Amino acid sequence: MSAPTTPLPPLVEPAPELTLAEKRRYARHLLLPEIGEEGQRRLKNARVLVIGAGGLGSPALMYLAAAGIGTIGVVDDDVVDESNLQRQVIHGTTDVGRLKVDSAREAVARINPLVTVVPHAMRLTPDNALDLIAGYDLVLDGADNFATRYLVGDACEILGTPYVWGSILRFDGQVSVFWRDHGPMYRDIFPEPPDPRLVPSCAEAGVMGVLCAAIGAAMGAEAIKLITGRGRTLVGRLLIHDALAATWREIAIRPDPSRERVTDLLAHARDYTAMCGLPDLPEEDVVADRIVEVPARELAERLAAREAARGEADLLVVDVREPAEHDIVAIEGAELVPLGSLLTGEVHLPRERDIVLFCKAGVRSERAARALLDAGYERVSHVPGGILAWIREVDPQAPTY
Repeated sequence: MSAPTTPLPPLVEPAPELTLAEKRRYARHLLLPEIGEEGQRRLKNARVLVIGAGGLGSPALMYLAAAGIGTIGVVDDDVVDESNLQRQVIHGTTDVGRLKVDSAREAVARINPLVTVVPHAMRLTPDNALDLIAGYDLVLDGADNFATRYLVGDACEILGTPYVWGSILRFDGQVSVFWRDHGPMYRDIFPEPPDPRLVPSCAEAGVMGVLCAAIGAAMGAEAIKLITGRGRTLVGRLLIHDALAATWREIAIRPDPSRERVTDLLAHARDYTAMCGLPDLPEEDVVADRIVEVPARELAERLAAREAARGEADLLVVDVREPAEHDIVAIEGAELVPLGSLLTGEVHLPRERDIVLFCKAGVRSERAARALLDAGYERVSHVPGGILAWIREVDPQAPTY
């Protein structure tokens, strides 16, 4: 199945006639023959679900609202953090600490009060994904983790719902459209989730803020074309953007005829938990968790005791984050050993010392602890919540990111 070269059928039927206020608001769309009044009525009648109100969801939500999408659903269970503001432009400083779906709903209302926003303050899971997505004509996937990306792709494959996918990291972005009956799906291009130890997130590797606008705008353009049935979409094509080099290039993609089609989310549930981000599923043959946790306050006390020479001479605190993260905020007395160096064996830690590992939020340090335990280390623990817990409980004046 090659990429369609002619417009695909419009996703929705046109809504009733536009009001005078709508004609004034959408006048620049009405002047475009490719959209016109009929296309604008289709946009008005469309129901679009946006996964994530973060870096990609922010520009997509704002432009979908401005374009007159009738109903926009927003899925996000997170709250606005100060470090989000560098790229998640739908939120402002006064929104810090609020649910992102609430902040996004208010921002959309300011942009276009004619749009209905449905907030879904929840995490997408195998239990709710099908029911939620079934209520919408189109999905925009701006998720920031592989677990959700695979879940969205599989749910849309089962339902036959088209979805626009975007991804960003550092200075690079990708966009495509996956639609079961017209082209490849996400698993045709990315059959299996990558090893979580080898793939950094934006929180770990960083992202240029304005890249979100470029990729989010491309996603919004695809949504409008799919809804109105105009133009050539990215079905069967992967668009790759290098913001640092100022280049866009395209790769043709096809369905994998040997791949088994997804028909049951639970059959792939392990993929959704492999990248963390979703609750773990029980597994009979998994041994009891051997990782000891050291709360941030307890670590502070142990470090103070070591500093005062009252013991803890064997305590080794290891920061498994990246150097750039360490430069933003660090725990005094900790040694920096990035996770990759630890997992590849480039750095060896002493076995005779008490090792306490930490990262940003506890995910990487838990991986490191598990790897050390598997390698035969015995005196290993980690800080749940990572340096964010340290800032919250021990040093609230320290910068976060």
